[in-house]
Amino acid sequence: MLQSNHNAQGKKENIIPYIPDGDFYFTKGVEAFEKQKYDIAIKWLRKAIEADPDNPLYQCQISIVYTEIGAYHAANQLLHEVLQNTTDQYTDCYYLLANNYAHLGLVHDAKKNAELYLDKQKHGEFREDAEHLLDLMHNDNEESDEWEFEEEDELIVYQEKLFHHLESKEWDKALMLFEEMMTLFPNYKVMIHDYTYALFFSGSTEEAISKELDLLQEQPNSLHSHSNLAMFYYETGRIKEYKRHIKALLNVYPIHEQQKLRIAVTLAATGVYEQAYGRFCNLVKQQVNNHSAYYKWYSIAAYKLGRPSKALSLWEEGCKKHPVLADEESPWKET
Repeated sequence: MLQSNHNAQGKKENIIPYIPDGDFYFTKGVEAFEKQKYDIAIKWLRKAIEADPDNPLYQCQISIVYTEIGAYHAANQLLHEVLQNTTDQYTDCYYLLANNYAHLGLVHDAKKNAELYLDKQKHGEFREDAEHLLDLMHNDNEESDEWEFEEEDELIVYQEKLFHHLESKEWDKALMLFEEMMTLFPNYKVMIHDYTYALFFSGSTEEAISKELDLLQEQPNSLHSHSNLAMFYYETGRIKEYKRHIKALLNVYPIHEQQKLRIAVTLAATGVYEQAYGRFCNLVKQQVNNHSAYYKWYSIAAYKLGRPSKALSLWEEGCKKHPVLADEESPWKET
C-alpha cells in the first residue's frame, strides 16, 4: 500500500502543469471576435492583458472590439495609453483613433490622426483606409483648422447645456437643443441616442422606439441602442423585447466609466438590482459623480438588496451634490 502511494506520488511529480499564457488568451479572443461574439472576445482579451500587461497588440485588439460595439471613448482611451507606453511606436493606433473620432463626429481629431498615420506609415496596412477616411471628411468649402477648433469648442458648450437639461428632466428644452445641434453638427451621430431618450420620456414613445431600432440596424452591437431599447420596452411593458436587449448588456463590461454607468443605470432602472449593484460598486466615483443618476440608481439598488444604510448615505450625498435629486422620492418612500 505504501509502495502504491509512492508510485502515485511519483507520477504526480512527473506531470508538468499547463499554464495558459497571454498568446493563448489572445488567440481565443480573436477567434471569438471573428465569430462576432464580442462579449466573449472581451473576456479572453482581458485575460491576455492580465497575463501580459505590456503587450500593445492585446490592447489594440480589445480596442477594435470596443469600436465594433460602439464604445468609441473606451477604445480611444486604450489606444492613447498604447501610444504613450510605446513612445508612439505602435503607429497603427493613429488610424484606429481616426476611425473612432470620425464615428464620434469629431472631425478635427479624426483628420489629425489620419494624417499622422499617413505621415508615419508610408506603406502601412491601413494607408488606403486612412486616405479614404480623409476623402470622406473633405469639406468642399476648405474650412480652416481654426474653424474646426472653434466648431468643436462650440459642440462642447452645447453638450454641457444638453447634459443639464437631461439631468433636470427638461425634455422639451432638451429636444429643442437637440434639433439645433443636429443642424449645426450633422456628423455628431452619438447624440441621436440621447435624442431618442428625451423623445421617449417626453411622451413620443413609439417614435423614439422606431428611431432607436433604425440606429440598432445600422450598428447591431451598439450599447447605446441596447440600453435605450431595454429601458423603452421595460417602461412600456413589452417584457419579451426588453429581455432580448437587457441580455445584450449583461455580459458586456466596458472599461470607460460613462459606458459602465449607462449599463448600471439601465440594469437598476429595469429591476436587475443585484447585477446593477455590482456594476455601481466597480465604478470610479470621481469620474461619474457629476451624474445625479449615479446616486439615484445606486441608492435604489442598495435599498432593494437590503442595504438601507448604504442607500441612505448615497441618497443624502447625492441630494447635496445634485439639488434636483432632492425633489424626487427616495427609494424607501416609493415602496
